[in-house]
Amino acid sequence: MKQINAKEVETFLNEGKSLNIIDVREADEVATGMIRGAVHIPLGLVEFRMHELDKTKEYIMVCRSGGRSGRATQLLEGYGFNVINMVGGMLAWEGKVE
Repeated sequence: MKQINAKEVETFLNEGKSLNIIDVREADEVATGMIRGAVHIPLGLVEFRMHELDKTKEYIMVCRSGGRSGRATQLLEGYGFNVINMVGGMLAWEGKVE
């Protein structure tokens, strides 16, 4: 499983890079804030909403601490998606949230 840390994601965003970020936390968790531009797809719905994703794009998966996003990463990898798990999740995130 490919991994990236929160600081790398923040640096890429600050450099203006376009990232495809999927936040797999629950609704009450994302209410506290999400990374700018992230799409909310709760972990339990990832399998049912993967038709919305493009296999030609790279996705960064995010959750609270990295565990659920790791499971989402493994699931999507199994279906041929190019995905990266953000280790440490939002607990490690020091950047702005929306």
